[in-house]
Amino acid sequence: MDRTEKLNKELAPDNNRGRFQMHNELTRKDIADMEAEIEHRKIVVRKELLEHVKEARAQGDLSENFEYYAAKKAKNENESRIRFLERMIKTARVIEDHTAKEEAGMNKTVKVRICEIGAEDGNEETYKIVTTMRGDSLKGLISIESPLGKALIGHKAGDRVRVSVSPDYSYEAVILSVEDTGLSETDALRNY
Repeated sequence: MDRTEKLNKELAPDNNRGRFQMHNELTRKDIADMEAEIEHRKIVVRKELLEHVKEARAQGDLSENFEYYAAKKAKNENESRIRFLERMIKTARVIEDHTAKEEAGMNKTVKVRICEIGAEDGNEETYKIVTTMRGDSLKGLISIESPLGKALIGHKAGDRVRVSVSPDYSYEAVILSVEDTGLSETDALRNY
């Protein structure tokens, strides 16, 4: 199945609702972490924030009560995050890593040399390949759905892969090493 067919299948109308349905590629660990966050937000955070709203409301005139508006904003942000996580889980497609130990794959750290096409020299960079819900390029966490992440999956040290960013621009990455580092506590769920 080529890329266009796959995209069309993912964007096919959901016959139950007549809307287009996108799927989020998540691991079982992602879903478990999201469910734990939802439960914490519903049981602990929601209760605390409702108490803050009540306390701020009791201070009197709401038209000039900054604490009340701040408490309401925090409460609404919590509810929004709960809805977001629930929607991500509902539309999730569970994926598993089937790459060999020496191949670049989910939760593996890959050291690469980024260079122009055909060039031998370039910048060395290190990335961990994760799902979109954990991706944070500033921390070296790249998504399996990013151009670089897609290009690296299934390749070994010594392989040279072409990374297509757009129809007009590509570069190459030479894989220097692959290490199975797994998830760590710093590889937290992304905060939107």
